[in-house]
Amino acid sequence: MNKEHEIYIKAAKSAKIGIWQVDLADNTIYWDVVVRQILEVADDYIPVFGDGLRFYSEGKSRDSIQKYLDCALNQGISFNDKFEIQTEKNNIKHVECVCEIEFVNGLASRLLGTFQDITNEQNLIKELENSVEKFSSVFSSANDAIVIIDSETGFIGDCNNRFHELTRFNKAELLEMHYADLFPFDKKKEVRVFYKNQLRKDEYSITETCIIDKQNQRIPIEIASGKKFKVLSKTYLVCFFRDISERKKASENITMLSLVAEETTDAIVITNPNGEILWINKAFSKLTGYSLLELEGKKPGQMLTGPKTNSEKTNLIRNAIKNRENIKVSLLNYNKQRQEYWFELNITPIFDSSGECMKFVGVGRDITERKERELEMKSLLEFTNQQNNKLYNFTHIVSHNIRSHTSNLSMILDVMEHTDDVAEKLSYTDYLKDSTVKLTETIEYLNDIITIQRNVNIERTGINVKKEIEKIKKSLRQTILESGIHITDVIPTDLVINAIPAYLDSILLNLMTNAIKYQSPDRQPKLEIGYEIRETYTILTFTDNGLGINMEKYGHKIFGMYKTFHGNDDARGIGLFMSKNQIEAMNGKICVESEEGVGSTFKIYFTE
Repeated sequence: MNKEHEIYIKAAKSAKIGIWQVDLADNTIYWDVVVRQILEVADDYIPVFGDGLRFYSEGKSRDSIQKYLDCALNQGISFNDKFEIQTEKNNIKHVECVCEIEFVNGLASRLLGTFQDITNEQNLIKELENSVEKFSSVFSSANDAIVIIDSETGFIGDCNNRFHELTRFNKAELLEMHYADLFPFDKKKEVRVFYKNQLRKDEYSITETCIIDKQNQRIPIEIASGKKFKVLSKTYLVCFFRDISERKKASENITMLSLVAEETTDAIVITNPNGEILWINKAFSKLTGYSLLELEGKKPGQMLTGPKTNSEKTNLIRNAIKNRENIKVSLLNYNKQRQEYWFELNITPIFDSSGECMKFVGVGRDITERKERELEMKSLLEFTNQQNNKLYNFTHIVSHNIRSHTSNLSMILDVMEHTDDVAEKLSYTDYLKDSTVKLTETIEYLNDIITIQRNVNIERTGINVKKEIEKIKKSLRQTILESGIHITDVIPTDLVINAIPAYLDSILLNLMTNAIKYQSPDRQPKLEIGYEIRETYTILTFTDNGLGINMEKYGHKIFGMYKTFHGNDDARGIGLFMSKNQIEAMNGKICVESEEGVGSTFKIYFTE
């Protein structure tokens, strides 16, 4: 080995390029250290003729190297190519093999060449190819229209299919166009400024403008520009065009709807999915007295409900929000000044494209006036029904009771008319007197009923209950002593109720005398008078231990006219009927709890 050859081998080793040769005269093979390292064989490994083929991967690489070697040996043709090999340690590598041929007397005498590991380079090339393939796929199938512009000339260098669809120009037409040709005259200046700034700053930026398509139609777009890149000393700029026609239209619609929502007389509130307020319009603010600043982030129920708000309806609203459902409901609310108003509310959930609830929109209106009319009509209807029932009862009483008395009088007069016996005629005079007295009593009772029902608007006054009870007890002192009844009360000395004095006097008198009249002969008679304050009522209670009433049998008749249940001679069946009418005339009510043989409790409800 001469000195020049030795220097070459050292240089190749330093560059990690292996040297090999085949002496065709004796078929001996030489591999240097680098070749052995690439093939991962031992340093003392001695190759034999044809041994190197086994390292080439089966298939394309092995077939190629075999073909190259045949051509070199038989035809004296050199080669230079890349192959895939499998090393002694079963590692896959990529190599570049160069083969030159030496000739003696026109015949090939020796093959010699280089062997270089290019695995890293090949992997990098493959990775780049994959990247290019991915980029090409993304470029061609992207939703956005993409155009690549030559930054020096401003002409379009390339574009994807989406850009063709957006502009309606074919690729050949686009590749002959300057980017400025895509924009209408009134937008050219602002686009040039955007383009120049982008080239100068070289950073991602975005703006809105519009382009003109092949049919000269204006299309609103959003244009975004990325950083510059170089290919073969040319600088290019990538721009992304997005059609925002639908968004613009939606934005215009939203703006229009916002103006309508802001100015409509309907109260509108928008909440997040948890029911917390995001926005209210003027009508909602005017109705409730609250500003958006005061309500934002709060739930309407926290601010607008009060003592008379129907809890069942508020629960319905909570459940509708929880279940993301529509709901329409009317309820009593309170404004900032705690004034009541009736509100008819329609709540609708808004969902995104994936079905997730984004917000709730509540649209409502003040229906206080309508509700008051409804309540007034309902009250009037109830009052009319009551009056009709009373009129029916009154008519029944008149037709039955007065007719009974008049029939009885007619019979007595008929008998007196048809007898000549004076003594017999005189004997019927007492019957006649009794009948006329009973007729008079009936007429007086009926007159009292009419008076009560006509005087529903008599003004009530504050009456000290303790003093009124003491006054009644004093007037019944003799009767109380004779009956032996023990009357007690726990009424405070300052308890005052609003009532018509004459009616309260009659009610208290009737309930006390009933306790005396219907006492049980089996025990010491007692009457306990108590009271209770409940919501808007003051309740007086009268509990006795008298005969009691069979409620299952007579409960529906207790407050009827002429209804008696114990057969007392002095029972007229008019007292409780009168008391009920008097209490109802004062917007109150009366109820009874009773058990036969145990006693009764009457409760009288007086409104404030």
